[in-house]
This record gives sequence, structure tokens and C-alpha cells, in this order.
Amino acid sequence: MNKRPFPLQIKIGFKKLFESYRAIEGTSNPMTSLRIREILKIEKENPKLSSGISSEEALSKYTEQINFILEDLFAEVLTTNEIKIATVPYQEKVLRASKRYEAIRHMAGEELKMEIADLSEDQYYVMGCSIILANYYNFQVDFRRPFYYKIPDKNGILRSYRVLYNGDFLNIEKTKKAKEITKEDISDLLDNFNNIDLWKEKFPPNSWIFNGFVIANMYDATLDVSISNFKEELLEIDPSNEKFVLQFRNILRSIFNISDLELGYSMYEKENKTLNKLPKIFGAKSFILDNEESRAEKHTLCEYSHEKLFKNNEIFTVSNVEKQLNKHPENILLQSLHNQKVGSAIIAPLVNEGDFLGVMEIVSNSTEKLNSINAIKLKDLMPYLIDSLRRAKEKKENQIELLIQEECTSIHPSVHWRFVQEAKRVLGLQDQGNMATFQEIVFNDVYPLYGQMDLRGSSEVRNEATKMDLALQLRMVLKIVKVIYEVEELPIYEQIIFKIKEYLQELEESFEVETENKILSFFQEDIISLFKFIENKDKGLKSLLQDYYKRIDDSKGFVYKYRREYDESVMQVNKTLASLLDFKQRKAQLMYPHYYERFKTDGVEHNMYIGESITKESTFNNVYLYNLRLWQLQVICEMENSFYQLKGKLPVALDIASMILVFNNPLSLRFRMDEKRFDVDGTYNARYEVVKKRVDKAKIYGTDERITQPGKIAIIYAQEEDEEEYLKYVHFLQSKNYLGKEVETLELEDLQGVSGLKAIRVNILYHNGEEDKKLYTYQDLMNEIES
Repeated sequence: MNKRPFPLQIKIGFKKLFESYRAIEGTSNPMTSLRIREILKIEKENPKLSSGISSEEALSKYTEQINFILEDLFAEVLTTNEIKIATVPYQEKVLRASKRYEAIRHMAGEELKMEIADLSEDQYYVMGCSIILANYYNFQVDFRRPFYYKIPDKNGILRSYRVLYNGDFLNIEKTKKAKEITKEDISDLLDNFNNIDLWKEKFPPNSWIFNGFVIANMYDATLDVSISNFKEELLEIDPSNEKFVLQFRNILRSIFNISDLELGYSMYEKENKTLNKLPKIFGAKSFILDNEESRAEKHTLCEYSHEKLFKNNEIFTVSNVEKQLNKHPENILLQSLHNQKVGSAIIAPLVNEGDFLGVMEIVSNSTEKLNSINAIKLKDLMPYLIDSLRRAKEKKENQIELLIQEECTSIHPSVHWRFVQEAKRVLGLQDQGNMATFQEIVFNDVYPLYGQMDLRGSSEVRNEATKMDLALQLRMVLKIVKVIYEVEELPIYEQIIFKIKEYLQELEESFEVETENKILSFFQEDIISLFKFIENKDKGLKSLLQDYYKRIDDSKGFVYKYRREYDESVMQVNKTLASLLDFKQRKAQLMYPHYYERFKTDGVEHNMYIGESITKESTFNNVYLYNLRLWQLQVICEMENSFYQLKGKLPVALDIASMILVFNNPLSLRFRMDEKRFDVDGTYNARYEVVKKRVDKAKIYGTDERITQPGKIAIIYAQEEDEEEYLKYVHFLQSKNYLGKEVETLELEDLQGVSGLKAIRVNILYHNGEEDKKLYTYQDLMNEIES
């Protein structure tokens, strides 16, 4: 009777049912006793019904008797309500069925095979083994999981029916082929559910006999299964995938039992306050947008639906679109639905922790199929759907950010919105199958601000550190070679000593790049190989060489002591100044958003651009420009103080000189895609970049003195109104004890291609930490540090 590999031979028998009747025969009322006697008479006349029948042909001869003896298990008053069959576990064979089951089966069509859903051949075999363990060995192995039949209804919608088996009427018997199962066997099986070969080894096919039948009770679990499947698919399928949308639509059709149900989405964009159609790849349309790509929220929804969805975050339903449209002919939402022949609709808000993501649209061509009553079915689904859409939204945002990173590298938050806008445009066109590339982004009519704090004489300090490292290593090598020469007086060692002394003298007299290269080549080509030779040859010199190697801390074999001290000093200065500037910048952005970038070189420099095109809103006024200029001047004073509090703690003595460049005319800021950076746009604007690169080296007209000097801020400008404006700021900061009284107004020498520049130079007042309220000039502070 069983056509697939199975550990059990199947016999259908009713021995245990007959035994149950015999047990109650003497205690039943007369009418019941009469029926029991009739049933037991059938057993006596048909002994095979008790011993078991193993063939379909033989079983067909007892149809009338089987119906009679099973009648008590299928009460007539319940037969149209219960979904019940007498059968064999995991088999298609039906011995008797309730009328409701027969009706469900009839609607599905004769061609449908009744098989447990999602039960593989291997699992089917293991389930047979579990029956043996439970009924013969009384060992309850909880392999069970919910079993379902999937049966289509009259509308073609696939419904799920949960199966619960009653095994009171079965018996398990051994054959000669059966193996005895030990506790050790059970332990092995528990750890190897998926090892079908092991199961077949312990329970060979057809080695046991199933004799009896089971009662399978079923109930419609479509809603539970649909929700469960939906949860699984949320984890396995990208919500932005077209397959997900189609599968979710089919799940909703099962839940609502509506065959023409369709699903749509509209995603909300907070920046523009619009509802937008999903990209083509989602495979979902938007019924409320009626084929438009995007529409303002208030031009998409009526006042009532807008309040329900956006303000109250409640589901909005229309059970009869045409009827409502006749009452409210001007309603744009009802018009959109009616144009698409929608009869009824549920529109649900998708809200995640107060963030309105969009709306889900469930529609049907039939009126009253969707309504405020069955909309409650969405309650269990919405949290999972919202979570999936949140992840889909995050993925889309990550795609946008990835595109921005690939095309533009890191972007300052003040202009990020424009790059998001461009990325959405590109991805939208790509979703529709069109070629699209990132276009250059331009911000027009923005005012530039530039500031610089340059480490004065950093090249000379680094050269001195390099010279000291080379001299130190030469003296160390000289000491070792002299010892080697004492051990073995070879002329080559004498020649190396002579060469080292020459290099030391050259370092004292003059230091050039060529000098450094010669000495480094000498170490690499002559000394490294010599020391390796000596180390292997003379163990007595090994300790001397080991001491040398300890002091060589660079992978190439060079001393890096003084250069490291210099690098650490520069790093500390840059880190301190940059951290302070970045911290102050966060507060400045709250005053008015503006573009900001900062660079660490030998010192710290920064660019800022402010204007209406950067903020995207019509709120810009020149007062914000003046405020940012004053803020910049004040912050540089604070950074100067921060540096001079650090100065005495640095491994290498350093100095800084500060400068601000004023440019009074607005310019265009363009993001250059090829270089992935912002740059000023146009020939005239390029003059600003030229001045930035050269002005810190400029000298005062008629002198050899550079305009930038330690202890002072140089404010470079070209217009008289700039001078008037900044003198006001200087006077204000003098009152605040940021600046001293030494104010100079100077002319600068002409730069290449630039002339007519002037400067205000003013001394800075310092204090030694928060507790010290005393003010110092630069010279006072230097005396304090040196004392």
C-alpha cells in the first residue's frame, strides 16, 4: 500500500477500535450496547478487519463495513463542521471523511494529490521511524513539527490546513528484518536527524509493521501559516525584490480570501514632503499616485485620509469607492482609485519609531471586499512589514551613500542633501534600465572663508632632525668599526672609518638632500652587509652589534630618534588644533549651516563656504556671513592659545603663524568628479585659489619681512570695506581680551598674477590655562616658557 521507501509495512486494521468497544460493551446503555454488538459481529464475520489488510484491492471489499464501524468517530451532526478523515500517517489514503473535508477536496479538483506540505522523502522516512520509537519503545522523540495540507479553494487561493493526528488505534509490530534499538542507538539518532543513512541502518525499509489507522483532524490555519511564511520570507528575501512583492501579495490574498487583491506602495520623502512610487525593480505600483512618479502628500490624499495616516498613524479604508466618490466628487484620492477601477481599498501607514516611511495600498476591484472590519487582519503583519521596509529603506540609503562614496568620497553634512538628490536621480534612471552617471554639482553665489595656522620653519626643523639622526647613526657605526679594526687591521675598515668622518664633517658644514641620500646609500650598501658578515664571523662582537640594532628602530635599518620626536610634535599640534577647530565647528553649524573642510599638513588650514544654495532654503542673509567671519577670527585666537599651552610639552620646539584670507565677492563652488573634491569655478574665481596658495609667503611691501609672524594674526584683504569690517571685529575682540593693542595696517608685495593686497596684523593675547587669568603678549609667553 505504501509506494515510497518507509520503515513500516502498512496494514489497515481495526483491532484496537474493536478492543475499545469490547471494553465498554457491558457498561453502555441498551441502545449503545446494541450498536457495539453489531460492530463486534462485523469483526467476527470479517477477521481481516482486525488482523489487517495490506492491499488496496482487498480493502475495497470492506468499504461498507468500514463506514459502519467508523460511524461513531464521524458524528453526523458535526460532519459539515469538522474537517476530519480516517487515514494512515503521512499517506494519501482516506478510509472515511467528514462532509466538510469532502467539500474542500471536491473544490480543489480530483487531480490534486493530498500530500503533507514541505515533507521531503528523507523526513517522511524519519517520521515513520519516530512512530516506531514512540509506540513500540515508548520513547517520545519530538521530531514533530506542524503538518499542513495545502489545498486551493474555489477562487484558486491556496489555503493551509493544519493536521493533528490521533494515534490511539494503531499497533506497531516487528518483523525478522527489524533490529533491536538500544539507548546508544537512540542517542546516535538524536544527534543525526539529517543522516538518513543512519536511520535506514537502524530501521531498514519495511522491517516493521504498522497495523491500524489514525484519525486526522484538520483546521484552516491559513492566517497563521501566511504570517509565518511572511516572517520567513522577510529574512530570506530582499524586500526590494520583485519576488517579495508578488509573494506578499499572494499571502494577502490567502489572508483576505480575495482572488483579485492587488498590492501597492508609496514611499514618503520627508525632505520634499512627497509620496513617491517605488523603483521599477520592486515590481509594485502605487494606486494612490495613479501612474505618477511622485506627488505632494497633500495633493495625493484628502484631508480626512491625510489626518488618519500622517497625524494619527491609523489605517484608512474605503469599502465602496464609487459610492464615496458620488458623495465627494472633488476628492483626489477617490478619483485616483476610481480611475483604476478600484472597488474597495485599505491604505495602511508604515511608521517606524515615529518615522513615517510611506503607505501600503491593498485594493480590490470588488466593492466591500476590503473594509474596516477585515483590515484588523493586518495587525499581526504590520510590525514585520514595517521592519522589512525599514531594512529596505536602509539598504537604499546605503546604496545612495555607496554611490556617493564611490563618486565623491566623503561629503560634508551641509551639502550632503545635494549629493543624495543626485544619487537618487542616478539610481532612479538605472532602475528604469537607463544609462545614468553622476553629474558635477555646483553651488553658486557662495562666500568663501579661509584660515591657516602654519608651523613656522617646519622644513628647517625637520632637516635638523634628519641631520641629527644621521650624525647619531654615523657615530654609532664609527665606534663599532673602530672596534672591528682593532680586532682585525684590514685596510678596508680604515677606509670606512675615513668615509664616516668625511660624512660627519659634511653634515656639520652643509646639509642638502644629496647629502642625506649618499649617507643612506652608504648604510644600506656598505654597513648592513658588513655587520651581517662580522656577526657570523666573530661572536665576541655580537653583543656590540645587538646594542646597535636595538637603537635602529626603522625597518630599513636607520636611526629615527629625532625625526620621530619631530613627527610626534607635529602630530600633537595638528591633533590638538584640528580637534578644537572641529569641536567649535559643530557649534558654528548650529548658527547657520555652511560647508566646511579642514586639512592637516604642517599645521592646520580650513575652508568654509556659506550661501543660500548650500542651505537649500531661502533664509540666507549677509548677517550670517559677518557672524561666521567674527567666529573664525575668535576661534583662531583660541587655537593660538591652545597651541602655546601645548608648546612647552612638545619633544621638539615649534612655532605657528596664523592667517585669514578675506574674499568679498561670491563665487561658484563646483565638485569635480574626476578629482573627487570641491574647487572654485571660473577664471575670476580661480584668482582666489592662487592667493590662497601664495599669500602666506608674501612679504610686507618694501621689506623682507613675511606678513605671517608668530604671536600675530594676519588678515589679508583687497577691498576697503573689508578693512573697515575687520577692524570692527578686532576692536570687539580687544574688548574681550583676545587681541592686543598692536594693530598694523600693511601693504603686501605683488604676488605672481595678484596685486593690491593689504593686511591687518594684530598681536594675540595669551593665558596659561583656564586657571591663569593673567594675559600675556607673545614675547611674555616665550619668556615664561623658557624660564
